[in-house]
Amino acid sequence: MLDIDQAKNEFPVQRLCKVLGVSQSGYFAHRNRPASKRQHEDMVLLAHVRSAFALSNGTYGSPRMTRELQDDGFAVGRRRTARLMRENGMQARRKRRFKRTTDSNHAWPVAPNILDQDFTATGTDQS
Repeated sequence: MLDIDQAKNEFPVQRLCKVLGVSQSGYFAHRNRPASKRQHEDMVLLAHVRSAFALSNGTYGSPRMTRELQDDGFAVGRRRTARLMRENGMQARRKRRFKRTTDSNHAWPVAPNILDQDFTATGTDQS
């Protein structure tokens, strides 16, 4: 029904309902129907999820978020938490793993300095 609400400024509701295979009376009944108990609980949970997500600086994923909600006294599962987070664009930032690129303390022989270049200059602009 959300698609009809977004596009009704450009097209008539009758045509949108026909294209989407929805009756007009069903569309208007859906618009005027109050939120269900589940939707209301989801809105309350979402408010808590948003605040906990902000407090964690965006690092909590659905498992930790579920534990956080359960510690606050909510009876919620990981899949429901994951759905709420996914639908609202909350994705945990992953910690970047440290990658070592140089190993200076190795046991292999170090190549000798054959060139032994001297880069001192006697004045400016000289080689």
